[in-house]
Amino acid sequence: MPVESLPVRDAPIHFRLLQQYLVLLKKYPILTKSVTSGILSALGNLLSQILEARKKAKHGAPISEIDTAGAARYAIYGLFITGPVSHYFYQLMEVWMPTTDPYCIIKRLLLDRLVFAPGFLLLFYFVMNILEAKGWEDFEKKMRKSYWTALKMNWKVWTPFQFINVNFVPVQFRVLFANSIALFWYAYLASVRK
Repeated sequence: MPVESLPVRDAPIHFRLLQQYLVLLKKYPILTKSVTSGILSALGNLLSQILEARKKAKHGAPISEIDTAGAARYAIYGLFITGPVSHYFYQLMEVWMPTTDPYCIIKRLLLDRLVFAPGFLLLFYFVMNILEAKGWEDFEKKMRKSYWTALKMNWKVWTPFQFINVNFVPVQFRVLFANSIALFWYAYLASVRK
């Protein structure tokens, strides 16, 4: 029985979106990863706000409006920091720790968890502080109050996902994979930084 292929325009919407994403990823890798990071970061912040509003409503507390400026800050962070930094980090990891290295699985995970994660979280706190137009005292206060807690949670939550990401996900999809997990991670960070 012959199989008839469908033209892309007749394919389901999710298939067409994936096809378009792959084309853009190949043609404009950094820009595509950056825009994706910005969108998913903003969605993570909005998710945090929605969950917080539901929690307040459940306890009868007054609900505040959606903070669009907060979502915009997360979008800016994803667009200008998460996308490009993650792209180059994963590319360099491939060069520094090729799959031909017999210990690359462990080395990649240790590099990500012990070097990249603490530095990237510190960068997140610093950039968010700037985007919120807060001073150095506020930055120090938030660092003392929640950095260590957030880093420990990062190690707990991200380690299994990053083990899979840095060792088994093709390099061109690592930022997207991490962004998918980060959608929920940014919801956590938005709540813990308050």
